[in-house]
Amino acid sequence: MPQTHRYVPAESHYNMGYVWTISVTAALGGLLFGYDWVVIGGAKPFFERYFGLTGNASASGFANSCALIGCLVGAIMSGALSDKFGRKRPLIFAAMLFAVTSVGNGLAGSFTAFVTWRILGGVAIGLASNLSPMYIAEVAPAQVRGRLVAINQLTIVIGILLAQFINWFLVRQLPSNATDEFIIGSWYGQQGWRWMFALTAVPALLFFVGMFLVPESPRWLAKNGKPDRSRTILERIGGPAYAGTAMADIEATLVNETEKVDFRALLDPRMTGVLVLGVVLAVFQQWCGINVIFNYAENIFRAAGYDISSVLMNIAWTGSVNLVFTFVALGVVDRLGRRPLMLIGAISLAFIYLAMGYCYYSGVQGLPTLLLVLAAIACYACSLAPMTWVILSEIYPNRIRGAAMSVSVFALWAACFVLTYTFPILHQWLGMAGTFWLYAAICTAGFLFTYLRLPETKGKTLEQIESELVDGRGRSEFPPAAEMDPGIGQADNRNR
Repeated sequence: MPQTHRYVPAESHYNMGYVWTISVTAALGGLLFGYDWVVIGGAKPFFERYFGLTGNASASGFANSCALIGCLVGAIMSGALSDKFGRKRPLIFAAMLFAVTSVGNGLAGSFTAFVTWRILGGVAIGLASNLSPMYIAEVAPAQVRGRLVAINQLTIVIGILLAQFINWFLVRQLPSNATDEFIIGSWYGQQGWRWMFALTAVPALLFFVGMFLVPESPRWLAKNGKPDRSRTILERIGGPAYAGTAMADIEATLVNETEKVDFRALLDPRMTGVLVLGVVLAVFQQWCGINVIFNYAENIFRAAGYDISSVLMNIAWTGSVNLVFTFVALGVVDRLGRRPLMLIGAISLAFIYLAMGYCYYSGVQGLPTLLLVLAAIACYACSLAPMTWVILSEIYPNRIRGAAMSVSVFALWAACFVLTYTFPILHQWLGMAGTFWLYAAICTAGFLFTYLRLPETKGKTLEQIESELVDGRGRSEFPPAAEMDPGIGQADNRNR
């Protein structure tokens, strides 16, 4: 087959200021996702005492996991909403929902009201966790797509750290020897935890306003009969020649498609393999166990011998390490690739959990356990956490991306619900050591699956990935963007 020449500008030729601006704006959905999801961990010692949940493992598990019911609803809604209304308008709705539910949680007077607002807030998380990375992937040029989608993970981490810092700041003066009776009768137990939730409204309003200022996804516009608007956005990103090439690629993948996506299209034999890959990776990202550290930090650090004041400080340390190593991921995702980072993350977590389990089993407390927890966070932050979102945003064809992403994110949040709900129960049954050894076994299985099934996607356009994973066309026919000839500057020189 003759060498294919397609116009792909160097990174310096893109309007990167514009691309970064709209990507960061969309990624504010990730910041809210991270904040709203983790704030529960710092508030847990206080709202549990306020609502009388102390000592009830089932009620505690439900209080921490109920938002994930809403996440499931939001994730499954996101496919239909994004295919009908685009990526932009559902994200605006999610921003509004974040603002309203955060205030609702702050004002909750009963456990039922608290749970109701948490579930509704979870709907916003489900929408944002699906649509923010998908929107960024559909806007970003192939050469920098991994880095830009990983920005969504960076904002998730910033949201996590922000929640952890605010949680610590609000209760920093709580005496280390505070009893349950003192906490229940104090400002911390009556009002402090409410502010942890209510302050989410501030970034939610910023996200709400910002989403009105960004364009719709050019791929969604092209799919829904608005090629002129799509071309205009692509021209602003990379110039006329880039827009011409990108439009040809997009249109070639939509030749036989209708405007409305039917979820039954996911059962097409050509699609099921890719869907299974995405669903398993989504479930693995949750069942690797790291999220129990964020949601049950009090239990984990208390079991290691820390008092409640030190627990909140240690939580802030986990958020700081999470942030630093997410920057590491941003620096290597488009150089090392997705597959190596996923493999390194899976096997490293398995060994760390084995060591953590040994510490709990043998009664080792204090600094060794804290260092292992921080090592697990660091490993996750530069591997499974960002790479899973990057891969999910890349592997699905244009024509089913909304529906397939909603199924994958639904599976992710279902897995997170199972993980979060079962941790107190597993802790009672297996002890802290046995629970982390179970997570080590899951990480080993995830490593084997990734090694056997996950291809590399770095440096390829979304249309190239589709042609390889779904249509079965090889690398020689669609070389990675990095290998395409940047010297040919006319769109009509492309050869499909």
